[in-house]
Amino acid sequence: MRFALLGAPAVHDAAGEPQHLGSAKIRALLATLLLRPNKVVPVDELKAALWGDEPPASAHASLHNHVTRLRRILAEEGRLRAVAPGYVLRVAPGELDTEVFEEQVRTARAAYGRGEWAAVVAAARDGLALWRGSPLAGVYGPDEAEPALVRRLRESRLLLLEWRYDAEVALGRHDGLGPELAALVAEFPLREAFHRQLMLVLHRTGRQAEALDVYRSLRRTLVEELGVEPGPAVRQAHEEVLRGPVAKSPRPQSLPPQVPERRLPAQLPPGPAHFTGRAETVAALRTVLAGGGAVVVVSGMAGVGKSALAAHVAHTLREDFPDGQLYLNLHGATPGMTPLEAPQAVAALLRDLGVGPCQMPEAPDAATALLRSVLAPTRTLLVLDDAASAAQVRPLLPAGPGCAVVVTSRSPLTALDGAQRFPLAPLSTGDSEQLVRAVSGRGPGERLDRLVELCGRLPLALRVVGARLAARSALTPDVLAGLLDAEAGRLDHLDYDDLSVRGSLAVAHDGLDPDAALALRGLGAVDLPEYGVPAVARLMDTDEPRAAAALDRLVEVALLQEVSYGRFVPHDLVRDYARELAERAGGTEAAVERVLRWYGERARQAALTLSPVGSDTELRLPEPIGEAEPFSCGDTALAWCDSEVANAVALTERYAFASRTVPLLVRAWSLLLRHRGRLQELAVVGRIALDAARAHGDAESEANALSDLAGLHFLSGRPDRALPLNEGALAAWRALGNERRMQRSLSNQGLLLEALGRYEEAAEVLRESLEIVHRMDDAYAEGVVLIALGNLYEHTDARAAIDHHERALEIGVRLGGDVLVQTSHCNIGYAHLTLGEPAAALRHFEECLRILGDDGPWHGESQGRVGLVRALRGLGRDEEAAVECARLLESAQARADAQMVGLARHQRGLLLRSAGRVGEAREQWRAAVQTLEAFDGAHQKTLAELRELLRLTASEPDAPAPSIPQPEADHRFADGA
Repeated sequence: MRFALLGAPAVHDAAGEPQHLGSAKIRALLATLLLRPNKVVPVDELKAALWGDEPPASAHASLHNHVTRLRRILAEEGRLRAVAPGYVLRVAPGELDTEVFEEQVRTARAAYGRGEWAAVVAAARDGLALWRGSPLAGVYGPDEAEPALVRRLRESRLLLLEWRYDAEVALGRHDGLGPELAALVAEFPLREAFHRQLMLVLHRTGRQAEALDVYRSLRRTLVEELGVEPGPAVRQAHEEVLRGPVAKSPRPQSLPPQVPERRLPAQLPPGPAHFTGRAETVAALRTVLAGGGAVVVVSGMAGVGKSALAAHVAHTLREDFPDGQLYLNLHGATPGMTPLEAPQAVAALLRDLGVGPCQMPEAPDAATALLRSVLAPTRTLLVLDDAASAAQVRPLLPAGPGCAVVVTSRSPLTALDGAQRFPLAPLSTGDSEQLVRAVSGRGPGERLDRLVELCGRLPLALRVVGARLAARSALTPDVLAGLLDAEAGRLDHLDYDDLSVRGSLAVAHDGLDPDAALALRGLGAVDLPEYGVPAVARLMDTDEPRAAAALDRLVEVALLQEVSYGRFVPHDLVRDYARELAERAGGTEAAVERVLRWYGERARQAALTLSPVGSDTELRLPEPIGEAEPFSCGDTALAWCDSEVANAVALTERYAFASRTVPLLVRAWSLLLRHRGRLQELAVVGRIALDAARAHGDAESEANALSDLAGLHFLSGRPDRALPLNEGALAAWRALGNERRMQRSLSNQGLLLEALGRYEEAAEVLRESLEIVHRMDDAYAEGVVLIALGNLYEHTDARAAIDHHERALEIGVRLGGDVLVQTSHCNIGYAHLTLGEPAAALRHFEECLRILGDDGPWHGESQGRVGLVRALRGLGRDEEAAVECARLLESAQARADAQMVGLARHQRGLLLRSAGRVGEAREQWRAAVQTLEAFDGAHQKTLAELRELLRLTASEPDAPAPSIPQPEADHRFADGA
């Protein structure tokens, strides 16, 4: 049986009779199987070949029917078999015309290299005789991309024609060649070989003028269309024509072969001895490369394992590239070496392919063209290791569709068109441990998790520690981890023999432009979780466009990773190296101060932008800290806050005791964190700011820190912890003579005493606060005190409470103060709940939340939404209440607000019980009890009700139940400072 693809797909039986294939689908099925003879072709690929990217629902069954019909045509048992995950077509040697053709090409090439012209002619004629038309004719449409195999076969046919005519000319067989070559020249006007051959045939048959005209026509075309002169072989033929007519046909001679004999290169370096992990990447690379015609770029930071991966994959593909494997180190980042220039690289590859010095073209373009000609008809794999740039790689890429190229580079080489990119990250923890064990020979009994994390899971660093453990059996992973944990010397311990993390990073640094090098040193001066362009501009003391360009360069050479647009993170070991650079350069104190002042002033501007109308935000903020652009709107201020909060915490932790700017930064950030409900971060910076203020002897900063911490505990539902802090702040403001801040502290004191049930003391403190308010004629502060008094009255007279809140509401409306207005509405709502008036309460909670909008202060939103849930429940609108309760719980969990999580679970349990889902309700209540018990008695009434609910429902089945009376409101809401 014979199969044919050099034309429309065809099958001939053992007697040579063609078999009727029938439909186009059968021909496409046969062609797809023959493209990978004796290999399994997955079902999905066959569906795509028959129906494109969107096969019909019936495709699987239809494919089975087409396979059955093809089996009947082949009429041989076992010729077409189902092998998971697809089908395999058995093809014996010599049965497929494309394989026979390529064998004839190899035979002709070898004979051509040896100058055996008769053998060249015979092999070329046998190969060309197999062509029946365009390969795979009818299988793909005119609008579809030409398959790689077809492009490779066309190029091989043209080379075979060139070799055949060279051989005929060398044998002196000029007669009859003119018309054939003239047709080829017309069909391929840029193919110089056919022009050269036609010139020689015309010249040697006495037609000198026509030969010269062929040369002039070719030269004009090349100059006008490509801007190049004809190559040396054509010029040599032109010189022969100019020497005059020949008396007779020359004797058979040996021409210098245009395409030399190739020895099959097998240059791959040894595969990595301990290659570990990256299974998905290996599989993806094999899939892309195996078919030929592909260029892939494996990129990543120094030491991430690019070369090891390339070598490992290349070794697994040797059988797919029978014409050889080339390896060339381009030295893009080799210590002490300059990158290989493209002409040098082309010359090296040509030498490796057997091109002698005399045959090597001098012009770089001609050498590149020769390289492509040599590789065009072959299936050769090229590994170009450690590339510096796309310009260095581009001239080395073969044009033939049978070749494939693997490029490794620290840069993704995005200017290399058509390449598929595979960026490498550090290994997973499991793969990292496996690599260390493989290199060190250590068994599974020794824990390596801490060690591999300190290596940043970077393969080069892992190989170093593995080698150290292998060299010293007494050295334990824990001891080595302890050495690495001392950050100042970590890179010292990641240097062993010829393996050096510092050395690899130094090569990347030495190749940087001055701005990128300055940016890298800046990252070492101030250690942040993430870096944005504005912060780096302050580190560099330059403008933002210049900083952005420097960061782009660091990303390009894999010293930084852009984790989101405009946000950059270095690997831990790059941080260590950058820190060393910064320490050597000096001047880090000034860079730190610039960044601190920018973060502080930017936060101050954000707080002012987010400040509600009529609030006293400016009272709490410091004076301008530095220079920073104001925000255009609240959304951009909130987005900036969310993106930079981790950096603000890191700066506070690192520099609070070294810089007096940090307390100012914390004052600005405290307002933002409170607005966003970021209580955990607020606690961290607040405690540090207090300790730093005391260490500096800064009384005002200490008073601010005490106020902020008191507010934090108040918001967290821990009034017992907030009270002594607020008392300290009150004493500090008295001592400083700051009457306005003293009055705010008195108002807060009243709130805290009321929350602790000390109502008489609360009333006394609030009256004192009100006296100061009247003395200062501060209407806003009066509204705050009225709200606090309303909360206090709610315990004994809810109507009187409403009266106080409405007075505060009037002040807020008069001042245009959103905070007073929405706070008053919320508290009026709670008073109506106390009176059993959910309909009246609902209106106020809805108005409170309307004023707050989507991005209002979290404390106000959470209190308003709890009240909304309770009012909806009281009106029997449980479905709406459930939606609002779920929203509240999700938001509280996102902000790690444990108090509000507990209160939301309380309400959710009540809703679940009303729906008859008692078991789920009890789960919510138990979780709420566990959460609220941590708040040191601040929620005793709610906890008592929760425990009673758990007792009453202990044996209650899942069924709708009547609502349980609502507990006393557990809210404390006023705009305390």
